[in-house]
Amino acid sequence: MTLDTIAVTGGNGKIGEAILEHCSEHGYETVNVSRGKRREEVSDRYVTTDLLDAGETYGALAKYDADAVIHMGTIPNPYRNADHRVYESNVLSAAHVLEAADALGLESVVLPSSINAIGSEHQERPADVRYLPVDEDHPRTPDDAYGIAKHAMEVTADGFGRRPSCDLTIASLRYPWVTTDEEMREQFREADRSLDALADVHPATGREVLFSYLAVADATRIARKAVEAEFEGHEAFWAVAGDTTADAPTTEVVEAFYPDAERRDGFEGFDGTEGIVDLSKADALLDWQPEHSWRD
Repeated sequence: MTLDTIAVTGGNGKIGEAILEHCSEHGYETVNVSRGKRREEVSDRYVTTDLLDAGETYGALAKYDADAVIHMGTIPNPYRNADHRVYESNVLSAAHVLEAADALGLESVVLPSSINAIGSEHQERPADVRYLPVDEDHPRTPDDAYGIAKHAMEVTADGFGRRPSCDLTIASLRYPWVTTDEEMREQFREADRSLDALADVHPATGREVLFSYLAVADATRIARKAVEAEFEGHEAFWAVAGDTTADAPTTEVVEAFYPDAERRDGFEGFDGTEGIVDLSKADALLDWQPEHSWRD
């Protein structure tokens, strides 16, 4: 695989801009493919693009001869847009990116999945956590527009990855809340994260998201690792920190919030504040492990 130029959709956003900067620091030429005016000074090139238009998406990736694309240009939550817009933004834009990347002969595509793909913070029902640690094979049962869209995006990527004619390496990254150092300090280190307080914390930091989070630096690094990977077809990966957001032992957190979940191999080894998500697949296929913790 030869990668020289990486296109990042949504490079005007918090995570997209950080990915542009990270890729640039690692020697790549970068292209920001975004709607509206440029709001960053990191990328080498900028292309104004409506990612819901298949032709514009194709043209943007072709314009500067991208070798790979990290697709971050989607609606990030279900609250400020109609449900059909949320679905359209996540699923159709991913389909357009995949179709263009395949037709143009790109090497790889990284898609922005989410912990919400399994059914999480935005739905009416509690998250259906059936076993621990949670791995990529855990059932996906979302019922909200955002979670359904993330699930459908992964299914769409599965389909492209199955095509005998498709040579793309496709990675879906299941991000939780991606946090800056300041956000980690305010929301975790300076807040009450004791076991007794966890029932009342923000849903994006509590039971519904498996008490997971991820530092921006780790989020950018796994995106680069995924775009550089050389596995065949499509794979989903958990991309979360190695510890929980709880200031309590993980065994106590699990007993309090997931009493009915099956304890599987690997759980017996928990003796501290380890996360309850299995990160072994990202380690094996991407050579990625999270390096940052709010406890630092």
